[in-house]
Amino acid sequence: MAGRISAPYGSWASPFGIDLLVAGRVSLDEARFDGADSLVWIESRPEDAGRQTLVRWTAAGGARDISPDGMNVRTRVHEYGGAPSLVAGELVVVSDFSTGRLHRVAADRSSAPITPEGQWRFADLELDAARNRLIAVREDHEAGGEAVNTIVAIPLDGGEVEVLLDGRDFFAAPRLSPDGASLAYLAWDHPNMPWDGTELFVAALDGDGRPGSVEKVDGSASDWIAQPRWSPDGVLHFAAEPTGWMNLRRGVDGRIEAVTDEAAEFASPDWQLGYRNYGFAGDGSIVAIGRSGGRDRLYRIDAGGTRPIDLPFTELATMDVAGDSVVLLASSPTALNAAVLLNLRDGSLEVVRRSSTAEFQPDQVSVPEPVEFPTTNGRSAFGLFYAPANPSHDAPAGERPPLIVTSHGGPTANAFGGLTMTTQLFTSRGIAVLDVDYGGSTGYGRDYRKRLEGEWGVVDVDDCVAGARFLAERGDVDGDRLAVRGGSASGYTTLCAIAFRDVFGAGICYFGIGDLLAFTAETHKFESRYLDRLVGPLPEAEAIYRERSPNNYAGQIRCPILILQGSEDHVVPAAEAERIVDALWEQRIPHAYLLFDGEDHGFRKADSLIRSFEGELSFLGQVFGFRPADRIEPIKVEGLDAWRAAREASVPG
Repeated sequence: MAGRISAPYGSWASPFGIDLLVAGRVSLDEARFDGADSLVWIESRPEDAGRQTLVRWTAAGGARDISPDGMNVRTRVHEYGGAPSLVAGELVVVSDFSTGRLHRVAADRSSAPITPEGQWRFADLELDAARNRLIAVREDHEAGGEAVNTIVAIPLDGGEVEVLLDGRDFFAAPRLSPDGASLAYLAWDHPNMPWDGTELFVAALDGDGRPGSVEKVDGSASDWIAQPRWSPDGVLHFAAEPTGWMNLRRGVDGRIEAVTDEAAEFASPDWQLGYRNYGFAGDGSIVAIGRSGGRDRLYRIDAGGTRPIDLPFTELATMDVAGDSVVLLASSPTALNAAVLLNLRDGSLEVVRRSSTAEFQPDQVSVPEPVEFPTTNGRSAFGLFYAPANPSHDAPAGERPPLIVTSHGGPTANAFGGLTMTTQLFTSRGIAVLDVDYGGSTGYGRDYRKRLEGEWGVVDVDDCVAGARFLAERGDVDGDRLAVRGGSASGYTTLCAIAFRDVFGAGICYFGIGDLLAFTAETHKFESRYLDRLVGPLPEAEAIYRERSPNNYAGQIRCPILILQGSEDHVVPAAEAERIVDALWEQRIPHAYLLFDGEDHGFRKADSLIRSFEGELSFLGQVFGFRPADRIEPIKVEGLDAWRAAREASVPG
């Protein structure tokens, strides 16, 4: 095309500066109604060191911060937190991340604590207005050792916290019935993660709000129950998967009835507390998010059945309903995440808050191609393929782009099909991306999710390898310049892929797990028995843990690797990264190690986000032989020159 510049893939001058990762950017979460005319949500702001702030919005007044200035509104219950605030008119309660204490916030944004000093964390707050208290999940770290989880009552005037329910390893989702007479909640025990099996109970409350008789509604150690919620007329609804998909159900006169029967997931894995995938409209219908085929859809459910609502979005989250209005966090392949209001009467949409002030032209954006590809044992896996896209550049004839194969964490999550700046920063510079929904991902039914049981480090790696080979064989990418990239659980997949397979030419690992035995000994309570299902129970499966720990096989790594780690990570501690780096030094594997001070499990600070991407780009350019157009400070890849010289010497001729 006339006027386009020919330059090697990876070296294109992008219309997107790296600063777009943070400039004018916020992360949005937990959008909720507070009455019919007011919204609240949580914003995480990279340019404010990743601090989370509670925001209120009205049509007349717009958005304004309502949490105390300088306070980080987060909780570390289960380490991943969730639901750290409650707003009901003038009542505003938030969790202070630095202390774990709950604070009641005044109109002038001043605050006073209502929970005592100590090693306690609170989340999933529920208002019991008639008794002037909150009901919440508490995680108690006072005694040391494994934390103790309970459901507690917290007087709003700051009185003594009272334990209502205890005796289980984990609790979640305390939900008070509209008449205040019953409390629904979830409970489960080690070794389960919630999606392995949870139980739903209803406790009858006496006049003082203390639980009496407790009735089990549904669930077991092998049945996943999620998101209990009372309808306005007092019928308990929840999500369960007896048919193999996470559908909505309800309890009526002592029996369980199906509300939906779709090949879709109406709940997502409970990594955080307070998820909300459905709500009740003013006319009695249910509005719900369901996921299938690698994307989300919004449904309306009433006596006439379950019908999709046509929306221009592929990713939907953290929804709420009030009367005829729905608030959603929504995105699409061409639109970044935003808080959106949907009018159920006429279908109109209003964007009330965007996660970025950046604007894009259609030809600047790489729109993903959903791909299905063959993998091991005659099965198929799925992914989203992003080809390089840049309106000003072409590559020389015959050149194919390098590919980054990435995957989600969890490992029970799913590939995200909305517009993300990280992906576009790569594709606009001439680097292709494949986001893999490997076996074990959510959104394809229970059987697909359970493919990973006992096979973590095998199935996920096989599917990432199969996706890379599929695109190389199809001619979309350069089979000699394949990189694998991931963080947390996906970081483990990345390390396994370069230690146990000889396909990738580079690896990029954010806070990944290198030693499975060390991880089980060092990680937090919520995930301390996670590997019982993903790998096997200890001590019986100890040999498998050793066989699947890439740290033990660093000598098998044949490609350079970049390790990125937060110093304050309590999920995958920095000691994990340092063990990996030590093994790489010992085996003389080319590597770079970037440690980010003050970051935890997921980088939040502006400087960290920018420097980590610059590090990735510098690393890939050095390994794959292109010069980035950006003016960035290069990182030093230890041992790269000697490794490259040895490779060149080993090539005949």
